[in-house]
Amino acid sequence: MKQYHDLLRSILTNGVRHEDRTGVGTLSHFGFQTRFRLGDGFPIVTTKRVPFRWVAEELFWILSGSTDERELRARGVDIWAEWADEEHTRRFGREAGDLGPVYGHLWRSFGGSYPARDGVDQIARLVREIERNPNSRRLVVTGWDPRVCDEVDLPPCHTLFQFKVENEKTLHCQLYQRSADAFLGVPFNISSYALLTHMLAHVCGLQVGEFIYTLGDYHIYLNHLEQVEEVLRREPLPLPRLEIKDPEGKFRGLEGLLAMRYEDLNLVGYQSHAKIAAPVAV
Repeated sequence: MKQYHDLLRSILTNGVRHEDRTGVGTLSHFGFQTRFRLGDGFPIVTTKRVPFRWVAEELFWILSGSTDERELRARGVDIWAEWADEEHTRRFGREAGDLGPVYGHLWRSFGGSYPARDGVDQIARLVREIERNPNSRRLVVTGWDPRVCDEVDLPPCHTLFQFKVENEKTLHCQLYQRSADAFLGVPFNISSYALLTHMLAHVCGLQVGEFIYTLGDYHIYLNHLEQVEEVLRREPLPLPRLEIKDPEGKFRGLEGLLAMRYEDLNLVGYQSHAKIAAPVAV
């Protein structure tokens, strides 16, 4: 996927060294945008293996409104484990596994008194507005709440996304991400929001358009530089195609969106180079 390689090269060319909260240090740059035409293929990195099932399961977990890491791990996905152990949760007075007001709470109960679900269901509002008022310029979901962002160990990195319906038939998505771990996080983020756009388009009877990816601080951790160089030495492969298996047309509206599971997805023709391991900075 050329766009991903361009993003990495942008950091290597323009980035400067920064200290960061993890103590690892980064090569960092500020401000980047790239675009993916979803009709041309599903944007998933091919120069290293990306576990698409993990991408999908994390998205389903967030859409469910859950902030319990144990529920995600029960699906075989441990990407939040480092922030969910007792050492990281007890500083906020929560039990191990309780991540606090992160994505699931913010998307499904924004402004609510955590852990109660008494806030604004932004996903329900989004689907309703796409269906009833497709010309709206208010098809926005925010994952940044300054009232609670310091009450979690890892506040949301992908912070705001907006949809646009073009000519009442094509759905576009733009994401603003405040902080982007270019080697480990970004491949997940690209595929996750592409998947969300596909799912929303399907349940609202629309076609997919573009995913526009806008970054604030995008960076390579200093202990990922060798892995980045390995990725860049590899030649990108053709993109796969995403199918949503819905022969009976049962996935419609909010209920359909929330009912989808990994078994309902088929990533056709995904080929990639081998996995490249790297440590996560916590």
